[in-house]
Amino acid sequence: MENVTVFDSPGKGRGLKASKELWAGDVIFSEASLAAVVFDSLAERICHSCFRRQEKLLRCGQCKFSHYCDRTCQRAGWAEHKQECAAIKNYGKAPNENIRLVARIMWRLDKEGDVVSDTQLTTLDRLEDHIEDMPEDEMKEFKVDVHNFLDYWPRNSKQHTSEVVSHVFGLINCNGFTVSDQRGLQAVGVGLFPNLCLVNHDCWPNCTVVLNHGKIELRSLGKIAEGEELTVSYVDFISVSEERRRLLKTQYFFDCTCQQCEGRIKDDLKMAGRERDGVKPSQEEVKDATDYCFQMLEKKEEARLKGDYHEVVKICRECIEKTEPVLADTHIYLLRMWSAMSEVQAYLQYFQEAAEYARKMVDGYVKLYHPNSPTLGMAAMRAGVTHWQAGLIEVGHGMICKAYAILMVTHGPTHPITKDLESMRTQTEMELRMFKQNEYVYHSMREAALKNRPMTMMHEPKCMEEDVKNLFHRRK
Repeated sequence: MENVTVFDSPGKGRGLKASKELWAGDVIFSEASLAAVVFDSLAERICHSCFRRQEKLLRCGQCKFSHYCDRTCQRAGWAEHKQECAAIKNYGKAPNENIRLVARIMWRLDKEGDVVSDTQLTTLDRLEDHIEDMPEDEMKEFKVDVHNFLDYWPRNSKQHTSEVVSHVFGLINCNGFTVSDQRGLQAVGVGLFPNLCLVNHDCWPNCTVVLNHGKIELRSLGKIAEGEELTVSYVDFISVSEERRRLLKTQYFFDCTCQQCEGRIKDDLKMAGRERDGVKPSQEEVKDATDYCFQMLEKKEEARLKGDYHEVVKICRECIEKTEPVLADTHIYLLRMWSAMSEVQAYLQYFQEAAEYARKMVDGYVKLYHPNSPTLGMAAMRAGVTHWQAGLIEVGHGMICKAYAILMVTHGPTHPITKDLESMRTQTEMELRMFKQNEYVYHSMREAALKNRPMTMMHEPKCMEEDVKNLFHRRK
């Protein structure tokens, strides 16, 4: 951990600062989880050892709950699963993910002590649990989890007081990090990373976090001076400052005083009207369009949950036609509509229209996000692939190159998704050369290739909130 130093951050408690000058893309530190578990909802679809999604998984013959890719993964996960396996059998069922995670943490600490590696910068007893800050309804659920944990915890394991158990529950409640699958595209579980807990929040951070080959990496987004505090964003910057502050207070129990929130930076862009020929719509027109767009987003989500994607398209198109002339291309509700329209149309294989809305979304994101934001990088990748699928090779290649440049900083060259992008970049570069030499031949060859290998369906469209993940996992 030669790149960081623990210090008292004014108004924030302890934090981390750079012990030397850092540059964009530097891995400041990497850290394995103290413990991690698969989400309850994905328990039968994700390997409990390597967190990969697989078509067919082997089920543990003892507890009938844990699933693995193969015998190799099962053996690799046995050290963590051994006590859990017996506990699930004795309890009669698997408890929820929070209880399972706390149990794994406690078993590891009982076996190895408070410090489990030479690079660990803090012990769990020095981290804040914010139990006293919980609202009454959340506290009731919290106490139920603690009670159920004590019933689940084996009598032959080391016994702990309810205060100690409650502290660990409090830690994962506000510091549990969302664990993604091997390609970083889906949240599949939650883990606790003690060093990461020391990194404080800023809405315009100088670092980002990515899971790479089983470990989290804290990576710098740009030049960081020696002695500068290292920060990550716990919430997505796309929301206006008031909403971000509300989320941070509700979920992480602090009042954000970052420069972005204090100065309401870019809030005007996120709620702006569209200027045409030097004329702006009135505040009343912008408000009416904003309210209408918000209502349609809720209707769109209801249709998505029912799987009625043609209705989703109808709602999105109606909303876009009515609000696009009034709202700016940086208006966050319009951006969400474009994002939903692009994703659903790509799923339905209407790639030309999907590409159009994906490009608009990226153009808006460029004006709002940090140039090296992973959200911008992923949006550019999605837009690039959609343009390629639509046969728009010039724009598609440009978007993929843009995404690759960003993800080289945020994810690094060894991450699976960066490697995928490298292959896409090579492929589209070759196709672009062919296109420039002879457009007719290019499109003829493309059509022949698609006939021989029909395009597969895209991933099913997600909730818009799923695409904008918070850094830390919070049980809702």
